[in-house]
Amino acid sequence: MNSGPLRIGVLGCADIAWRRALPALAAHPDVRLTAIASRDPAKAARFVERFGGEPVHGYEALLDRADVDAVYVPLPVHLHAEWVGRALRSGRHVLAEKPLTASAVETEALVALAASRGLALLENFMFLCHSQHARIRDLVAEGVIGEPRTLTAEFAFPPSADGRNLYDPGLGGGALAEVGVYPLRAALLHLGSALDVLGVHLRVDEARGVDVAGAALLADPSGRTAHLTWGVEHAYRSRYALWGSAGRAELTWAFTPSAAHRPVVRIERQDHVEELTLPAEDHFASAVGSFVDRVRDGVPSVLEGEAVVEQARLVDRVRRHAADAGGPVRPAVPTSAGSPGTS
Repeated sequence: MNSGPLRIGVLGCADIAWRRALPALAAHPDVRLTAIASRDPAKAARFVERFGGEPVHGYEALLDRADVDAVYVPLPVHLHAEWVGRALRSGRHVLAEKPLTASAVETEALVALAASRGLALLENFMFLCHSQHARIRDLVAEGVIGEPRTLTAEFAFPPSADGRNLYDPGLGGGALAEVGVYPLRAALLHLGSALDVLGVHLRVDEARGVDVAGAALLADPSGRTAHLTWGVEHAYRSRYALWGSAGRAELTWAFTPSAAHRPVVRIERQDHVEELTLPAEDHFASAVGSFVDRVRDGVPSVLEGEAVVEQARLVDRVRRHAADAGGPVRPAVPTSAGSPGTS
């Protein structure tokens, strides 16, 4: 690999890349954006004008370049398995927007492919890189809330009229894939992977053909539960709380805090209420830093490996449970290229 800055190419010109990910990548001192690819040359040119690098017409052309050590993939989810797989097979490290793929089978194959080739593959669940979640885990370990019994998590926002992939079933849209994955990942983070799905409801917008809201009840073998709610037809809400035998700890802006936000952890116990104000932090910058550290120095990341597979399996179980219960839920969108394979 080049001994200078990590040379990153971008596959796709998505809104999340323009607003949050590329500013964080461009600002990292050990990153150089060398090329940005789009199927629309005008889009690539517009992105390059702001962030630097060279515009590239088509994703394959970017992977043919010699000046790309790693790629960032903000493509619609139905294209992830194909292009993340191609990038890995070309010898590039990958940072991909969540969800990594539309199914656990595809996710398992990509994670195995990356491991077999000694490459970094990170799923950009950037909220996990914010230190506020580590603070919650420390408080639990210190016994501040006693034995954890229940996690409640909610993430929702109002309807959007901008025609994003969220509302397109052919592009892997829907509230579960776009929004519900955040409360699910919070449950895995704090309660572990041995979660059984006890109940699910997904509400489908029949006109659009996508799920727009959902709720799930999970439990682990010890009886700890997770009560999760999400949607794209609500007033904004982004929080979770851990409720234990001796108290409760809550984050009030858990999943999408701004870089200027100083998180507040609210602790409630029988004899007092306390609020801890934490330092502001840009979790997009933290996720980029985690990717660079993983590629450069092999530093393990919360965004990679078995945790990514466990998340995909849990999403699949939630989707199957909704279908088995007779709910009007569509299956995950298959990719046009099939399994990413390991060749």
